[in-house]
Amino acid sequence: MSEQTTSGRANQKLRTHTAIVQAAAELSRTGRDVTMPEIAKAALVSEATAYRYFPDLVSLLQEAIAGQLPTPAEALESVADSTDPVERIGAATEFLLRHVLTRQGVVRAMIASTVTKADAAARPGLRFGLIDHALAPLADTLDPADPALEQLRRGLVVVVSAEALFNLTDLSQLDPEDAIASVVATAKTLVQAFLR
Repeated sequence: MSEQTTSGRANQKLRTHTAIVQAAAELSRTGRDVTMPEIAKAALVSEATAYRYFPDLVSLLQEAIAGQLPTPAEALESVADSTDPVERIGAATEFLLRHVLTRQGVVRAMIASTVTKADAAARPGLRFGLIDHALAPLADTLDPADPALEQLRRGLVVVVSAEALFNLTDLSQLDPEDAIASVVATAKTLVQAFLR
């Protein structure tokens, strides 16, 4: 086999890989369901071809959304000057849930896959950074190893989550805006209770 043929195949593989990743990234921004058949269709390849490049949907989505998530500081820029942890957690919660609504197809796909495979490490952990950044003003006044502060963080991880939003929209049939307002209020209440 000639070097040119080998190089041509490598280039074609790279183009196919890139097309699949770009299709997944574009689909992830629509909020629609994100499945391997939909991604393959958008990339103009067969589903079998997509699976040759990526063993599962999660590995493809990890690559497709890499670099798309903002840093906690970028996400909480609107409250950067505030030292009020209640205000900051409200902003963090609202930011996360609006982000989830915008990309709920990919978020649901990641949750579904990681729940069935018990691979939580595969999921992006945006909420953890947001919670820590929102609570940063408390670090000046409290010991970071304080068990009560750790319990607050754990409580917020349960509340400030896509799962909480989906429970309210899917199971309780709340309008997304009402669901966001409810989760924001709950997160703020947890921080207020902690501060008391």
